[in-house]
Amino acid sequence: MPTAYVLLNSDLGSDESIIAEVKQILSDEDIKYEVQGVYGVYDIVLKLSSDDAEKLRAIITNKVRKISKVQSTLTMMVIEEQENL
Repeated sequence: MPTAYVLLNSDLGSDESIIAEVKQILSDEDIKYEVQGVYGVYDIVLKLSSDDAEKLRAIITNKVRKISKVQSTLTMMVIEEQENL
């Protein structure tokens, strides 16, 4: 199953509002997701899974990256051929 991890940097103090917006956006989509605030270089980690890799790319590009107060993202797509190693 296509899976992506998205690391987000946000404006100071905006983590909770971004997490709420991510949940709102993704609740309308037919994908599995987990979103959590984290300590470290990045502020939020988002895990997305779907049967359609192109759908994941579209959601990340057209919805998640366009959330206001998101400064930058780093997306890592899982290598599906290695999932069962």
